[in-house]
Amino acid sequence: MAPPLQPVVSEEELVARLQVGDKIAFSMLYDNYSAAIYGIILRIVRCEQSAQDITQDTFVKVWSAFPSYDSTRGRLFTWLLNIARHNAIDTVRSPHYRQSKSTHGVDEGTYCEGHVACKALNPECIGIEELVSALKPEQRQIIDMMYFGGYTQSETAENLGLPLGTVKTRTRSAMKALKRLFATSI
Repeated sequence: MAPPLQPVVSEEELVARLQVGDKIAFSMLYDNYSAAIYGIILRIVRCEQSAQDITQDTFVKVWSAFPSYDSTRGRLFTWLLNIARHNAIDTVRSPHYRQSKSTHGVDEGTYCEGHVACKALNPECIGIEELVSALKPEQRQIIDMMYFGGYTQSETAENLGLPLGTVKTRTRSAMKALKRLFATSI
């Protein structure tokens, strides 16, 4: 017997239900966004097990922090994406993670670097790759390093040999361009 289908609700209704602690709404949130969040995290950490753990941690944080979500400051997916991205970057920068990566065998490292379990869990499936590829090359480079590579603005500036102000300007213009591209793709 197939599991019952969850009803489709608007983002506004989902947010309202989540703000009062509705567990069914949280299940719907997870079902709707977990694959995309996992794909983005996987792109940053490049290891399936770590990506699964960070995805779970992300949704635990979302559940406990949901009262702080403000829909006037951005869309729900953007908020989720930022939490996931920060969790992934924090993990990649942690001494424990760096140590564990340096002690993995060659086969394990190769597996983690190149393997994606399912196309549905890949960020390309929600169109992020396509949107980023539509940016100017200098904007795309900044977004790739910062949002998919986990670099800070300072690290990006240092690696590219650019002034920090230039990186900040390109980041801001890239985000504005992505916002326009995303709005037209919906």
